[in-house]
Amino acid sequence: MKLLSVNVGRPRSNPWKGLSLTGIDKRPVDGPVAVADPGPKGTGAVGLAGDRVYDVKHHGGSDQAVLAHPREDLDAWEAELGGPLANGAFGENLTTLGVDVNGALIGERWRIGPDVVLEVSCARLPCATFQGWLERDGWIKRFTQAARPGAYLRVIEPGEIRADDPVAVVHRPGHDVTVELFFRAMTLEPRLLPRLLAADALPEEDRELVRRRTAR
Repeated sequence: MKLLSVNVGRPRSNPWKGLSLTGIDKRPVDGPVAVADPGPKGTGAVGLAGDRVYDVKHHGGSDQAVLAHPREDLDAWEAELGGPLANGAFGENLTTLGVDVNGALIGERWRIGPDVVLEVSCARLPCATFQGWLERDGWIKRFTQAARPGAYLRVIEPGEIRADDPVAVVHRPGHDVTVELFFRAMTLEPRLLPRLLAADALPEEDRELVRRRTAR
């Protein structure tokens, strides 16, 4: 298991959400990239140095510090969409190889390289910017139905990472709430929502959302 690339965003216009800019245009970078906890959501800060988000209401902050997608999923989408998808094409910071990103447990911890430890916090949910960026009508529906969402991670131990760094799972919690299960519960299968509360590392924002939805 390893990183194929570390991807940092380039600001570009965002006509798809009515915002001035987006950071979804992620490109692989050479050399080490510093990783640190960005602090609370609302500032635009994320975990990788040189990157940021511009939809500060919905993105960024400690629970969405780093976004990972497996290269295997990009390859599968290439076959379905009939065109190439470079590392970073889904707006991910980390393009991985051999890592079961969607099967990872909420609260699972990964050591990347010698220093950095990240913790899986939740699944990536598709938005209008993602659809517009890929220039695919109906992409949100198609991506949602596939339930291969990729994972957000929070920073537990800061440091530096780079392409080809090994990835090792160093902790797996004792529940069955995976990234995929989280995604399915939050989208097309709300009957699964109560199961999410078994994950202690679930972001508080999502925990409150689950409670509101299940109280109806």
